[in-house]
Amino acid sequence: MTSGTVGPDPAAQIGGLIFAMLLIDPAGRIAEANQAAETMLGKSAKRLVGQPLLDSLQIASDRVRGKLTEPDAALVARDVTMETGSGTRQINLTISPSSGHPGWSVMTMSDAGRDDTSQPDQDEAVTLGAPSILAHEIKNPLSAIRGAAQLAGRKLQPQDRSLAVMITTEVDRIARLIDRMQQLGRSTPDPVAPCNLHEVVRSAIATVRAASDQQVDIVEEFDPSLPAVLASQDALEQVLINLVSNARDAALASSENPRVTVKTRFVSGLVFSAIRLGRSVKLPIEITVSDNGSGIEKRLRDHVFEPFVTSKKSGQGLGLALVRKLVRDMNGRIGHDRNESAGLTNFRINLPLAPEGEVQ
Repeated sequence: MTSGTVGPDPAAQIGGLIFAMLLIDPAGRIAEANQAAETMLGKSAKRLVGQPLLDSLQIASDRVRGKLTEPDAALVARDVTMETGSGTRQINLTISPSSGHPGWSVMTMSDAGRDDTSQPDQDEAVTLGAPSILAHEIKNPLSAIRGAAQLAGRKLQPQDRSLAVMITTEVDRIARLIDRMQQLGRSTPDPVAPCNLHEVVRSAIATVRAASDQQVDIVEEFDPSLPAVLASQDALEQVLINLVSNARDAALASSENPRVTVKTRFVSGLVFSAIRLGRSVKLPIEITVSDNGSGIEKRLRDHVFEPFVTSKKSGQGLGLALVRKLVRDMNGRIGHDRNESAGLTNFRINLPLAPEGEVQ
């Protein structure tokens, strides 16, 4: 810290955390709750403070509930089912005893499927950048192979031309894969500007409907009062096309009555620590894409945003990795959860508002 600079006080530090935090007293009651905890639990700190912890956290696991009643117990638990005012969600949680203060502990919670980093770390940036460089070197010989196959196809006998067609088809497939790898490796994000969220959503839905003969009921649940968001319109449309397409495929694969719902709403109090910007960013605009399919395989739930992770037989595992990058580039965040009681998988995007006074 430079001389003369005053750092944030403990309350400001806790309030700016991107994960939910509760301070628990020796009697098992909530003594403090940060803003992220209010958002996760759907209750204000005023309503939470003084309440028994297990009355405020409806956790399904008896083992975890038992551990929460043990004094000075430490705990790390992943993929725990918890009921909140907005439905069922999967969370990761920790309990850390407070050193020097017997009976006191700090509890942290985060969505098991939530992407809570605004920018990839250095190792991830290198991982994504290397394929992009390699992709650039591959494209030139691919073009030569495609051209040679087309030329050969003209000279081959009709019964043999299917081989040339197969070569060009496979080259085109590889080229599309390389294009997506290059998008992942881009270091310069698209510029953001105020845009009409619902126009973007409707355009994405129209694209998905036009791209498939298999029609799925896609329901719009929009809050018409939402103001403009600060985003890249093209990038946001690409994100939504990917999410709605995935939701459609999931619903078709495992539901007798496939259904996709796209919902928008205003979420007050959600603050995200944007590492790249060096400050906290309010993300009150939420877009949720839900499907009534069977859900993501449990072994993949914590890894769906990583490159080359997919449950589709013909999938490349780049779609959601690109979605995460584009959302991060817009200083937003994305996550997913499974509501077992409703039979829904939800992907949620949170974005900032456009500055007041700016219109599209």
